[in-house]
Amino acid sequence: MTDLRTGVIGLGAMGAPMARHLSAKGFLQGVWNRTASKATQLAAELDTWHADSPAALAQQCDVLLVCVSRDQDLESVVEQSLPGLRAGSVVIDTSTVSPSTTVALAAVLAGKGVDYVDAPVSGGVEGAINGRLVAMVGAELTIFSRIQPVIAAFSAAVTHMGPVGSGQATKAVNQVIVCGVAEAVCEALALGEKLNLPRERLLAVLSSGAADGWFLRHRGLSMLEGRFEKGFKLSLLLKDLEIVKALARELGMQMPVVEHAAQDYAELVSAGEGNNDISGLIRLKKSKSGPGND
Repeated sequence: MTDLRTGVIGLGAMGAPMARHLSAKGFLQGVWNRTASKATQLAAELDTWHADSPAALAQQCDVLLVCVSRDQDLESVVEQSLPGLRAGSVVIDTSTVSPSTTVALAAVLAGKGVDYVDAPVSGGVEGAINGRLVAMVGAELTIFSRIQPVIAAFSAAVTHMGPVGSGQATKAVNQVIVCGVAEAVCEALALGEKLNLPRERLLAVLSSGAADGWFLRHRGLSMLEGRFEKGFKLSLLLKDLEIVKALARELGMQMPVVEHAAQDYAELVSAGEGNNDISGLIRLKKSKSGPGND
């Protein structure tokens, strides 16, 4: 066990593999999850402690790493952890939330002498499982230097972006690119099917030229085969795009790509497809391409 005893809160598709990597590197002190059975199972697997509350976990840790879905979930976890947090401890949030929520929570914790780090990640479920996430971090530089080894335990790259809130701001920029790429790739492959091009050769040639990219290589074949069960839930991308839209309003920016993508994903969520991978967008593109498609 290192001198940065770390507790993990939130053991979903991203949090559980992150906890496994922390355990392998000797950081993991214990876990907590809203659905207790997940924490019980993972604690048994990793031979670690299943805390009965966030406060109890915080009390025994130097670092509390949080991986939840939404601003409200993060606010709830921080509130529940407060009684156990002590001066000198650090809360690291790897969720994707609003920069304003981040700054507000950091101010609350600072009143108790607790440092706050926003460290949203990119790389998806595969990146979490393989310990190859990319972390974009907002923190005071001295705090970043102290906790960087914790984040590096499950990351391929850890970059300090500036003060608290900078990590979430960077993630917002990241999600603009993610949604734009998804729109283009899904629309292009829907066109390819409409033109009756052979899918394997189409993917091979696209991946060999300027159109190549992570989304095409990792999701191209699965989306053409109609498989959308693995990856980043499209309902969560929609949530992230709402954060981007709010930032755009604050800055007086027009972001038509984001607006269009948000409309598409809202339509899919309304159709009950929110738990599908974001590549499920191709179904919407195909449905709007005219007769002869699904």
